[in-house]
Amino acid sequence: MILFFQFDIPEDIATFGGDHLLVFHCPTHNDAVVAQGASEQLPPGFWDTPPPLYTAPGAFWRIMLHRDDTSPAPDPDEYLRPRRLDLRPAAEHVTIWWPGDVLSDGQDLDSAFTDHGIGLREFKIGGVPSWIQGRESCTCPCGDNLVYVCQVPADTGFAKHHDRPEQLDTFRFGQYGLFLGNETYVLACPAHCHPAAAWPVNQN
Repeated sequence: MILFFQFDIPEDIATFGGDHLLVFHCPTHNDAVVAQGASEQLPPGFWDTPPPLYTAPGAFWRIMLHRDDTSPAPDPDEYLRPRRLDLRPAAEHVTIWWPGDVLSDGQDLDSAFTDHGIGLREFKIGGVPSWIQGRESCTCPCGDNLVYVCQVPADTGFAKHHDRPEQLDTFRFGQYGLFLGNETYVLACPAHCHPAAAWPVNQN
């Protein structure tokens, strides 16, 4: 697998602030993530051996979260051209799609936006997901509900080195993509029970 992107999660992001996130993906296998037998409750050992997909013998991606002082790898990636990822704070804009009061008894406005609102469709960390096909959730094998970390917009391209082959089923010449170019929402375990306890929800 090759490293597509990584970043330090800003300290002011709830639950995961201070973590380092890395997203890996196979350069030759390109597909959406739909796991056989995976339900909202992920089975024991899921992060060590994710179940096979409909079209692959196993997971072709890996998302890692860590807080230690791991040093950078000595060699640059051979597939993707390096690009700097700059983060800046921005205001979230949330749309409520149905009229009326979405607040239930005892619910504050922030949680109502998270439960019922649609956020901006852009590359972002934190904020409110821009669910295209409706909110999705999973329960980690450890018992905690996975929490939204970040999202990658549909058809986000990553420039490849000129001597690397074109990616199969890609959406743009000269670039590699993640998960067939689907909008991707990264959910992770708030208990940090496993360094790979993160799930990419794909929607289009």
